[in-house]
Amino acid sequence: MRIGILGAARIADQAIVTPAQVLGHELVAIAARDRARAEEYAAKHGIARVHETYAEVIADPGIDMIYNPLVNSLHAEWNIAALRAGKHVLSEKPLSSNAAETRRVRAVARESSGRLVEAFHYRHHPVNLRLRDLVTSGALGEIRSVDLVLAIPAPPPTDPRWSLELAGGATMDLGCYVLDAARTLGDWIGAEARITGVDVTLWAPEVDSAMQVEFAYDGGVTGRGRWDMAADDLTMTWTVTGTAGTAVSQSFAIPHFDNRITVTRAGRTEDEVLGDQTSYTYQLARFAENPPDELDGSVATAELMDECYRRAGLTPRG
Repeated sequence: MRIGILGAARIADQAIVTPAQVLGHELVAIAARDRARAEEYAAKHGIARVHETYAEVIADPGIDMIYNPLVNSLHAEWNIAALRAGKHVLSEKPLSSNAAETRRVRAVARESSGRLVEAFHYRHHPVNLRLRDLVTSGALGEIRSVDLVLAIPAPPPTDPRWSLELAGGATMDLGCYVLDAARTLGDWIGAEARITGVDVTLWAPEVDSAMQVEFAYDGGVTGRGRWDMAADDLTMTWTVTGTAGTAVSQSFAIPHFDNRITVTRAGRTEDEVLGDQTSYTYQLARFAENPPDELDGSVATAELMDECYRRAGLTPRG
């Protein structure tokens, strides 16, 4: 694929530049608000062209796919622009600022010749694919509960992830992973994840630094999710417990940080080590082979995010 990048975001290094180089795809063009920064980024990473604007990157006839790592508040606008230009799009999560925007983006994507994928890279790593197989095969017995924790030390106060105007907050940055995983588990067991309780910690008015959420699924399965963007330590665990055993994805959101799944059955605990690439590389390989249509799931996750904000007495982003 021939790839164009919108902005010179830090995440692009690991999320698109390195995977493209590993897999043999071509980095064709980039634009950033600061042209000098775009030129520096292009020189560093071997990107062929620097354009003045994001629109020029999208219009470049030598590009097949757009990677969008812009701030959350700009995701919907530029995803739609790229889709209307007939480009494939890999958009950083969340796909937009709220569920209404996500439904609009989905509608445009369904009418476009390009495919749109929300960059939940964790889904494509062998560790989490193994967790899916353990759940769906019955190896853990009847599933009874799920526990998800995603916590990181606080970014600097100037980081856009703390900006309400840029659709920031812990739920937008971390909670989207937890809620998407909880919803995905529901797909695996054939039961919808419902939120039954929310407790919030604020960083600033309307801006959350942490939430703890209780879930319920049909059939009596229970769940708990916690995310914290101002934690003391880094934690990324996804634990699924059934009547015959428990499985823990030790670093589910970024599996290549710790590519173990720990399985306990019949009184024995074993670590399985899976995957020799980053989750971003597995994601791009899947995109290039056959971009999955997971936009209904993107809408459902966005609806859960909005519901968390409302239950916490806050306003959904955007």
